[in-house]
Amino acid sequence: MLNENMEQRKCECLFGSAGVEKDSLTKQCRDCISNLDLSLHAKDKEFIYQEIEKIFKCFINDVTSAFDKDPAARSISEILTSYPGIQAVLIYRVAHFLDSLGLPFVPRFLSHSAFVGTGIDIHPSAVIGDHFFIDHGSGVVIGETAEIGENVTLYQNVTLGGVSLERKKRHPTLKNNIIVGAGAKILGPITIGNNVRIGANSVVTKDIPDDSVVVGVPGRILEQKHPQAMDQIEHLKHGILPDPIIDLIKSLETRLTAIEQKLPNK
Repeated sequence: MLNENMEQRKCECLFGSAGVEKDSLTKQCRDCISNLDLSLHAKDKEFIYQEIEKIFKCFINDVTSAFDKDPAARSISEILTSYPGIQAVLIYRVAHFLDSLGLPFVPRFLSHSAFVGTGIDIHPSAVIGDHFFIDHGSGVVIGETAEIGENVTLYQNVTLGGVSLERKKRHPTLKNNIIVGAGAKILGPITIGNNVRIGANSVVTKDIPDDSVVVGVPGRILEQKHPQAMDQIEHLKHGILPDPIIDLIKSLETRLTAIEQKLPNK
C-alpha cells in the first residue's frame, strides 16, 4: 500500500507524473536527472525498513506456497531458478516498494524486465498479499489497480483486467484463499470473495460472494447441489467441473419428458 504520509516526487518531463497531462510529458528537461530529488526524510525511514522486511517475509512465504501447491517442486534452487512465477513476483515486490516511494520510471522498467523474462505482466502499483503463487505463469496480466489478498493462486493466462480508460479503480479485487484456473479473465472493479474457486477459461465481470465456485462464459455461480466442485477445482480437475448450462438444459428436458408422459396418447 502507498504510504499516505510520504511526499510524491514529481518530475514533469520524460519520467512523467500522475499529476501531469500527457501532452506535457513530451517536453524534455536537460536538468531532469541531476535535479531529481530522491532525498528521504526521517519519517520515511521506518516505512522503508518495514517494507524491506515485508519483501523478505513475502518472498519466504511465496516460496513456501510453491512447495505446498506444486507437487513438481523439488528444491529451493529449482524454484528460484526455474519458476517464472516466483521470479516475477519477487521483482514485482521490489518494483512495488520503489513505486510506493514515488520513484519514477524504475518500477515500470523492472516490471517490464520481469515480463520480458517470464511472460508475466504485473503492474508495480498493484497490491498483492503474501503466500501468492503463479503456477507456470506465461500470459498472466495483473493491472495497475488490482488488489490481491493472501493465499491466492493464479494459473497461466489469467487476466485481472480493467474495463475503463479513466484513471480510477478499474481492476478487480481478490480477497483471500482464492484459486483462479488457467485462462480465466476477471474484468473490471469487481470483488471476488474469500474462498472462491474460478474454473479455467471463465470470464467473470460481476462480484462473486464468499465460498463460491464460478465456471463458464460469462461466469456463473454453481448452486449448492454441486458440493464436489470445490474439491475438484482445488485439485485441478477443471475438465470435470459441472456445467450450469448443461444442467439447465437437462432439467428442462426432464420436465418436458414428464409433461409429455402426462399428455394423452394420440
